[in-house]
Amino acid sequence: MSIKLNTLIPEFPPLQATSETKITLSSLKGQFSVLYFYPKDSTPGCTTESQDFSRLHGEFTALNCQIFGVSRDSLKSHENFKADHSMPFELIADPDEDLCNAFDVMKMKNMYGKQVRGVERSTFLIDSNGTLIAEWRKVKVPGHADEVLETLKGLS
Repeated sequence: MSIKLNTLIPEFPPLQATSETKITLSSLKGQFSVLYFYPKDSTPGCTTESQDFSRLHGEFTALNCQIFGVSRDSLKSHENFKADHSMPFELIADPDEDLCNAFDVMKMKNMYGKQVRGVERSTFLIDSNGTLIAEWRKVKVPGHADEVLETLKGLS
């Protein structure tokens, strides 16, 4: 079951995030939230994307929006990735793919000529009531964080 645009996000089990945080649907309510799903910690594209969201973090928070990165990496990997790049937001560990499957980001991809199952880079904007109000799939990193910010500014 995948979450559709302009529908409420269903409750999901608490997920571990960096800084000893647990993320639930209720922790997303009350402000806008960006969930950006990325394939792997400390890889070039994922690092650039995370740095772009970090660079714009102050502008997102000024618009009452929190940011969360999501991947299947372990909490330890996330803690290291976050520390290495001084990220001002939390990273959600989804090793069981609960959130990845709910947002339908697990796809077959070609990597070095082989078919592999992995996270398709995707971003979701959720309003303060927990409704999915915008989505970006098959994201290309350059300019993406800026595009998400511009969409949020258009709503505020």
